[in-house]
Amino acid sequence: MIALALRLPVSGGREALARLVSIAAAVAVGVALLLSTLAGINAVDSSNERQLWWNTGAAARTASAPVDPLWWRAHDDHYDGKPIFEVDVAATGPTSPVPPGMTALPAPGEYWASPALVKLVAAVPSAELGDRFPGRLAGVLGDAALASPDSLIAVVGRPVDRLRAAPGARPVTTIADALPAKCAGDCPGAGVRGDAMTLILSVVAGALIFPVLVFIGTATRLSAARREQRFAAMRLVGATPGQVALISAVESTLAAVAGTAAGFALFAALRPLVAQVPFTGDRYFTDDLTLHVVQVLAVALGVPVAAAVSARLALRRVSVSPLGVSRRVTPRPPQAWRLLPLAAGIGELAWFVGRRPETTDGQTWAYLSGFVLVMLGLVVAGPWLTMAAARLVARRTSRPASLIAVRRLADDPKAGFRSVSGLVLALFVTSATVGIIGTINANRGVLSGDPQTRAAVQHGALLEDPPMADRVPEAVLAGLQAVPGYRGAVVVHANPARVAADPADPRPWAPALVLCSELADTPVVGGCAPGAEVAAVPMYQFVDLRTAEARQWPTAPVTPARLAALPVQMVYVTTDGSTAATERVRTVLGRAFPDHESRMVKDWGSDQQRQLAGFRQLANVVILTTLPIAGCSLAVSVVAGLSERRRPFALLRLGGAPLGLLRTVVALESALPLVVVAVVATGTGLLSAHLFLTSQMHYTLVSPGAVYYALVVVGLVASLGIIASTLPLLRRITGPEAARNG
Repeated sequence: MIALALRLPVSGGREALARLVSIAAAVAVGVALLLSTLAGINAVDSSNERQLWWNTGAAARTASAPVDPLWWRAHDDHYDGKPIFEVDVAATGPTSPVPPGMTALPAPGEYWASPALVKLVAAVPSAELGDRFPGRLAGVLGDAALASPDSLIAVVGRPVDRLRAAPGARPVTTIADALPAKCAGDCPGAGVRGDAMTLILSVVAGALIFPVLVFIGTATRLSAARREQRFAAMRLVGATPGQVALISAVESTLAAVAGTAAGFALFAALRPLVAQVPFTGDRYFTDDLTLHVVQVLAVALGVPVAAAVSARLALRRVSVSPLGVSRRVTPRPPQAWRLLPLAAGIGELAWFVGRRPETTDGQTWAYLSGFVLVMLGLVVAGPWLTMAAARLVARRTSRPASLIAVRRLADDPKAGFRSVSGLVLALFVTSATVGIIGTINANRGVLSGDPQTRAAVQHGALLEDPPMADRVPEAVLAGLQAVPGYRGAVVVHANPARVAADPADPRPWAPALVLCSELADTPVVGGCAPGAEVAAVPMYQFVDLRTAEARQWPTAPVTPARLAALPVQMVYVTTDGSTAATERVRTVLGRAFPDHESRMVKDWGSDQQRQLAGFRQLANVVILTTLPIAGCSLAVSVVAGLSERRRPFALLRLGGAPLGLLRTVVALESALPLVVVAVVATGTGLLSAHLFLTSQMHYTLVSPGAVYYALVVVGLVASLGIIASTLPLLRRITGPEAARNG
């Protein structure tokens, strides 16, 4: 019996082979998407593991080894919004530990750099980046030290005496290979939040696989009527219901197994392309996109089983009696209980508002199950919604084509909805994805601050940190003034006596002291009273993102000569905002004060922007994947529906119904449930996105823009075009020969 079941799909002519290929293609797409998602989660873990060595200097680390200590100071730098991780090292002996990806430690005046940083240094003027690194390039870091091919990392050799006195430096005897138990803000290698990415990718995986399963069931229904007749004939010659079910299951499983194998091959072919997608802000190494043995076995065994079950449910009518194919009756109308799963899914997402699970696993199961239940609810509720819409239209129309279409829909709404179910799910997934990603982008995607503050460079200590230097050499100020695009600079002096403190300011930060002549060149910080020489400006103003042009700061009872003797806390430089100007300023200040960092607004915003860019890319993947799958599902459904109804349509043609009338009937039967349930799916998608955002991130849904609504309209128009493209088949399949019995 199994041999017969294996022979039937490949010996049934082109129609059977086309059905087999359609099912296998649907399974292959689903498997490739699922494997890519699992591999992406694994890649995040691998990337995080390779940057654990960044935490070597964390204060919480107590690991030790009997070797010469290595002085270590990790800090951040940036170039045009791109983060650069820099480590200053100084070996105290030949046995000092060496970080991964290196064969030796750099001597003073040498540095090692990642391949991406080497390429960037060579591509831009040395005054903007290369001059920040002293001496010569001694080596290129290997992949073992890199979180991504795009990682910008430098390990710089410094003299022991100098590094010992640098703030934040400490001796270490081991290189970190695990995340410290506690991080007091000094764990630069904490990596990407793998739990958050797992949650997002898990929800996306569920959103992508569900339309694929619908496509599998739809493809399985292709020529279902012919297959039912074939199975009924087998029953007439003595086949048992179990044997018929076995043949049906084997036929579907054969396509599922072939599709699973093709899906693994498709994943292998697409893996280099998937690695280029910056889901976490950076690309992956291709070798990071690996699969665990358990994952491979789960997909290889689970997907064919799931596909076979889906196909078996789609063909459950083959279990009828031998004469059942000829004795069809109008099916029972769907009941209102079909709305319950949809309500339950919305209710689950709503219940977690204010009750978000504490663990990532809990969040994954809560939200993933909620979204899957909503999608299942749309599929279950679709026939009832189709019936309700058809009955409503039937009461308001008298045109023959409309009456035939809506009454057929009212009699068998399951068949009517089946053709558009894939597209409905795609609209839900698209709406939810655009709503979530768009809201996150609206809340996090815009850099804060006045444009003038975003063009400023801050270099030095913050707030009440120890001063960075006794003074700023005149050569450094002259170097800043020589930078094209330079606007002005303020040397911010410490104020140990808290001169001219503002009693109305509740913040405890002491005001810094600055020259009024320098404030005049940097109005974004504020100004002085007429005739004043030194002003007291709160330190927070130099890190504030709002302009203070209209603010007049109090005069400090300090002479310029006395001010020059006070230590320097920070240098604040305004520019025209160009990359060349800001990066040259960073280089000048970084060379003069290498123990302190330069900061800009776009620095702290860059990581967020890169992550958001990855999320937007993820949204594009979801949209560009689900819509074509839904389109294929729609085309296959309409063709399958035409094939099943060829005899009734042929009888109508013999009875005098014009071909145009039949085409209108077919178009209305597909368009009505499409439009009605699409509206419900779109609204449900946005509502689900709002509940998820409120629960997980405490955001309120931001309404998608005109581009989204235009996309929905284009998708619906394209769907109607797909329906129209199948109408020419009516002439060929409704000829007089189709009306014959037998």
